[in-house]
Amino acid sequence: MSDDNPDWARSFGPVAEAYDRGRPSYPREAAAWLVGDEPVTVLELGCGTGKLTAELVALGHDVHATDPDPAMLAILERRLPDVRRSEASAEEIPLGDRSVDVVVCAQAFHWFDLERALPEIARVLKPGGRLALVWNSRDERIPWVRRLGALIGTQDQLREPSDPLVQSALFGFVEQELFRFWQTVDRRSIQDLVLSRSNVAVLDEEARAAKLAEVLALYDDYGRGMDGMQLPYEARCFRAVVVDRPRPDGPAVEDADSTEPAAPDDETDDETDDGLNHGLSDGTDTDMLLIDFR
Repeated sequence: MSDDNPDWARSFGPVAEAYDRGRPSYPREAAAWLVGDEPVTVLELGCGTGKLTAELVALGHDVHATDPDPAMLAILERRLPDVRRSEASAEEIPLGDRSVDVVVCAQAFHWFDLERALPEIARVLKPGGRLALVWNSRDERIPWVRRLGALIGTQDQLREPSDPLVQSALFGFVEQELFRFWQTVDRRSIQDLVLSRSNVAVLDEEARAAKLAEVLALYDDYGRGMDGMQLPYEARCFRAVVVDRPRPDGPAVEDADSTEPAAPDDETDDETDDGLNHGLSDGTDTDMLLIDFR
């Protein structure tokens, strides 16, 4: 597990409802960039309560959602009862070899034991399939957002989370894209946002209450009341095509779902679908909101 504190990875179940209420979703255009506009078979690892899952389903993809936490999956089932789901980890994927077009992870890749998970992900991807990753991070150009980060922690925004994918010999060139968006938070939802953070969830009751009091004081200081505040986010997206390798029992052979032979062992295909939307939001409809309202 690549995170600095592995105990935090198991902290979300008790705060699943707060997580679902307080965390932002993902822009539809980001989901399309990650997985594509044409329907494909998608395995989502670490699906949580289904924030990204809902966007993928809306785009028409056939999604199999997995998460190791039953409390998170229960909320996903309530929201998306027709989506296939499994209580499973990225280190032991309950699917066959070369069975999915895309593996996607939202806000979860950094929790995986990547020495085990990356080979598993490569195993289940069809030749030419890809791994797609996304993280939402706060845009701290606004002073009050920087103050919020100082209160609730910024450890998840200081690392370069895609580095293990860039360094992996199992995947080709890593593309990346950025999508900016806004989440409306009010006095209630900002508490849920804080409670859903792993470093806060592991605190004892007294320490959590103290942290919430600090955040509410910050919110009240900015005087937005019931109108809420606009919390800016950046959805950082990454994708890379799997390097085709021989099957364990012999050389690469034609895939059951493909009319094209698999690439030889000494060739890789780092090309991606040029039909995807590569446009980056220019921010013209949002930059005017980068004002520190008091």
